[in-house]
Amino acid sequence: MIKKVAIGADHGSYLAKEMLIRYLESAGYKMVDVGTNNSTDKVDYPDFAHAVAQKVVSGDCERGIMLDGAGIGSSMVCNKVHGIRAALCWSTATIVNSREHNNANVLTMGTAQHPKEELCAMAKLWLETKFEGGRHWPRINKMMSIEREGK
Repeated sequence: MIKKVAIGADHGSYLAKEMLIRYLESAGYKMVDVGTNNSTDKVDYPDFAHAVAQKVVSGDCERGIMLDGAGIGSSMVCNKVHGIRAALCWSTATIVNSREHNNANVLTMGTAQHPKEELCAMAKLWLETKFEGGRHWPRINKMMSIEREGK
């Protein structure tokens, strides 16, 4: 079971992040909040997406969750960090696929796209879904090989 999860958000997703932290802590996860710390000061999501990704690749956290308005930019930032497989998910099907087939270690979601209850259910499902391994390993290895080669 996943124990420690890094979480971050930009100012527009701050309230959703705070709600998600409370929800996931009540489900037994230790949440490591990398910010932002309020909804009024304008911030840049790349700073927090990078911080989430760093917590995961350093081994400080087993997984990470990053929230912004659409989730797209955060996914792009996280995937720039060597060792991260960030997945922008928007449905139960994409949540399950990102874990079972792609072994995603960072989840990005757009808080403007979902009600808060849906964000909670999706995050919990993502944390509980296991990587299937098997036939998916060669694809994961190819993905990581492309990252190592930088081509």
